[in-house]
Amino acid sequence: MKRRTALVLAMTGVMAMGFAAPAAASEGDITLDVIICQYGPNTNEWFLGSGMDGTNFVAKFEEENPGIKLNLDVVSWNDVYTEVDTRIANNNAPDILNIDVFANYANEGLLLPVSDYCPEDLYEDFFPSFIDQSVIDDTVWAVPDLASARALFCNADIFEEVGIDYPTTWSELEDACQAIIDYYDGEVYPWGIDMTTDEGQAAFAYYTWGNGGGFVDADGNWAVNQPANAEAINFALSLVENGYTNPNPATQTRYDLQDMFAAGKLAMVIAPNQLPTYVADKEGEINMVTVNIPAADGKESSSVGVMDRVMAFKDDTAEDQDARNEAIGKFLKFFYDPENYVGWVSMEGFLPAVNSAVEALVAADPSFEAWLDVLGGCQFYPTAMAEWDQVKQGVIAAEQAALTGADIQAELDALQEQLTQ
Repeated sequence: MKRRTALVLAMTGVMAMGFAAPAAASEGDITLDVIICQYGPNTNEWFLGSGMDGTNFVAKFEEENPGIKLNLDVVSWNDVYTEVDTRIANNNAPDILNIDVFANYANEGLLLPVSDYCPEDLYEDFFPSFIDQSVIDDTVWAVPDLASARALFCNADIFEEVGIDYPTTWSELEDACQAIIDYYDGEVYPWGIDMTTDEGQAAFAYYTWGNGGGFVDADGNWAVNQPANAEAINFALSLVENGYTNPNPATQTRYDLQDMFAAGKLAMVIAPNQLPTYVADKEGEINMVTVNIPAADGKESSSVGVMDRVMAFKDDTAEDQDARNEAIGKFLKFFYDPENYVGWVSMEGFLPAVNSAVEALVAADPSFEAWLDVLGGCQFYPTAMAEWDQVKQGVIAAEQAALTGADIQAELDALQEQLTQ
């Protein structure tokens, strides 16, 4: 989650906090060292400066939480990994860290379990599928910060002109594609597929998860060659063979597909929630509708989720561990309070990780409701597993080989054998 696009939402009354300079720490105060990643041009101002609409997170937090001071640094994504590693090496790890990775810190025994500091009512507010991505050995080591997710965007004008409904199943998708081909006589591509080295693993996820398969089995072991996966990729290949897709799935990236969609040349594209901003930046004027990604008949739709995390480091030198944990919990409660968090998420163009914020966003912008089902059904790449990079490259290679005629089951069998040697 390194490239960020600002999304402007009409959020009246969100986080209307007056700016004031943080007060100096007094004897007996707890000071929390916090690192926040630089998500966009507004991050530093929102946390430390005069902020959006005159807001300042640190000043307001300290005003509402006497006895707790924040030593908060906003660090660019280019520098944050080095910064954190340097602080750890100098026995000066931050108390609270916002970053994408967590497993290496947890495996080195550096993190506090979330149960030590996160208030129960806040914990219950997180989307469970997001929480599940930060679990090792049945322990939750981080909470989700914010997210992006993929959904199917449809050109509403094309569907209205052709006179068809938005597809929810693979059978309905095939029917919709054929109807679009017949109506526009090849002038509009119905469906977009990206099996490039950029995001071929996403295509693997869309189709295999939508057929009850995936990268791992129910026990979390690699299972890339399960029959459901080969069946799913063969379905995707059939869309290519029938002329329902962009002509070059092995070389046309998601951004190429988004450009085609913005130009009105592609009827359906799977893309992140920031697509409306992307289209607007291209000076496109597409009347788009967000729907769930179609799944195999009788199966459930699933989206790819990507998220960053907030975690707390141990500090054995703290005189009062309970007070420190309570202070960390108060930071989280304040950060995720919809009055604050909704403004942060909408300002930087992402999706929230808590139910309460979704409700607030829907109240401000009813079109956001389409993301409720998407968020609840998100699945995530198994990035905490050591072989993930090999799997990612392996499924892309298998897809590209299949596009030129190779047997996808044989390709996935070979990849599975490499993983289990």
